[in-house]
Amino acid sequence: MVYSKHYDKIKYFFFLIIILFLSNCSNKIDLIVHNAVVYTVDDYGNKQSAFAVNDGKFIAVGRDEILKDYSAKSIVDAKGLPIYPGFIDSHCHYLSLGIKQGEIDLVGTNSFDEIIQKIKEYSEKQEKEFIIGRGWDQNDWEDKSLPTKEKLDILFPETPVILTRVDGHAMLVNQKVLDLAGISLKTNVDGGEIIKKDNKVTGVLIDSAMNFVKRILPKKTIEDKLEALLSAQEICFSNGLTTVSDAGLGKEDILLIDSLQSKGLLQIKVYAMISNNKESLDYFLKRGIIKTNNLNVRSVKVYADGALGSRGAALKKPYSDRKGHKGAFITSIDSIESLAYKLAQTDFQMNTHAIGDAAISKVLDAYKKALVFSDDPRWRIEHVQIIDTSDISLFNKKIIPSVQPTHATSDMYWVEDRIGSSRIVGAYPYKKLLKEAGSIALGTDFPVENVNPILTFYAAITRRDVNDFPEDGFNFENALTREEALRGMTIWGAKANFEEKEKGSIEVGKKADFVILDRDIMEEPDKRILTTKVVATIVDGRIVYSNRFN
Repeated sequence: MVYSKHYDKIKYFFFLIIILFLSNCSNKIDLIVHNAVVYTVDDYGNKQSAFAVNDGKFIAVGRDEILKDYSAKSIVDAKGLPIYPGFIDSHCHYLSLGIKQGEIDLVGTNSFDEIIQKIKEYSEKQEKEFIIGRGWDQNDWEDKSLPTKEKLDILFPETPVILTRVDGHAMLVNQKVLDLAGISLKTNVDGGEIIKKDNKVTGVLIDSAMNFVKRILPKKTIEDKLEALLSAQEICFSNGLTTVSDAGLGKEDILLIDSLQSKGLLQIKVYAMISNNKESLDYFLKRGIIKTNNLNVRSVKVYADGALGSRGAALKKPYSDRKGHKGAFITSIDSIESLAYKLAQTDFQMNTHAIGDAAISKVLDAYKKALVFSDDPRWRIEHVQIIDTSDISLFNKKIIPSVQPTHATSDMYWVEDRIGSSRIVGAYPYKKLLKEAGSIALGTDFPVENVNPILTFYAAITRRDVNDFPEDGFNFENALTREEALRGMTIWGAKANFEEKEKGSIEVGKKADFVILDRDIMEEPDKRILTTKVVATIVDGRIVYSNRFN
């Protein structure tokens, strides 16, 4: 079957576990881990050295004396390695990560010519109905202008070519795609833009304009999605992630994930944000919250605006590098307010993508009006990249900032060009947001950024990229402490998902989701953090990844 290579590997891990548990006495618990540095991430920040697990939960956490208190089927000497609660990515695109594995990877390309070469090499090796790639970023090129379609038209006059920008908020397509999608100079679009030059369509589509293209794409089959979900799971487990919050899934995809989890094919835990479309909303709001061991469906993902890199983020004042242009709202302010009032009457959370200061301001206002009678809604604003400093104080315990630290260190090279020096003080202000909200959820937005949560941790505490730039950190006053960053990747991520009573810390009664690293990120010098590797990832007390078996 399509998924056999992934499923067989997981079965292999389980076989190894069975071998470990051959001494199967009924009076023995499942597992004791000792001689470790255990970061419990409890309310007091306690460190311990041992814990016991039975039936997928922690039943004791403390010192190595636990060895005397319990008899276990498996006893693991951690040899002094650090152990943390399983990492939670609070904003990502899990299914998209898997789908991307079958597309042309354009991340890190240094010019449009390099992209052309990659496409040519790809097309020579295999014939596809559509040529699809993702990951280009014109900000990484010497010529930072948006690309145009002319070279694609010459090379691929009859094959549709669709190249999505790294942030997923813009795409470059050739004329074949424009013809199939019915896009011309006369095409109008709300909540996006069809980029034109010299009275011609360039092939670059921003935000809602991409919907014309999405309608003509071949629909992914169940087998395609199964392969994608299993591939993404393998990547996530190898990076120490045990829970992923997928920021926008439709009804069919959520039900597919539920089905695969119930059959044991998917072990990763998914917090699914419902896509803001009528079919999905009507179905889930009528059905109500879905909560299983591995799936939680109780939130709605809304797009207020676009992305900063493609100048789609909605700003209060024009972009500094595009005269008169303020970006755009993807969802109208009236629609945001209407949905906010509707969701406030339910137990569903509203999670709104808002990057520009205008979008953030309007979403905060809509939340404030809708949540007057809500005690603990935990509504979220996703990204919060450029905020008017006067609006920061509008965050509070009801509104959680959900941010991606590597966005700050990726965007810092060009963000001032977009917004100017006067607004840069409100760029990615994580520390200030934490002070107001009391917690902050950290993620990556993968596949926009790298999946690795160690990069999230490093960017959060240093405000530097992997090249150690800038030396003094980008807007370093908004760096998080190591404890804050760890909490943002564990217990605060769980809280943002209404799951802090079952995961996010190593405490008695919680699910035994944890990760073992080869070095202690809480103690290592900054630069050495980047070399950290995952030794093992454990979900519900079962090994789902170990580099010792590779």
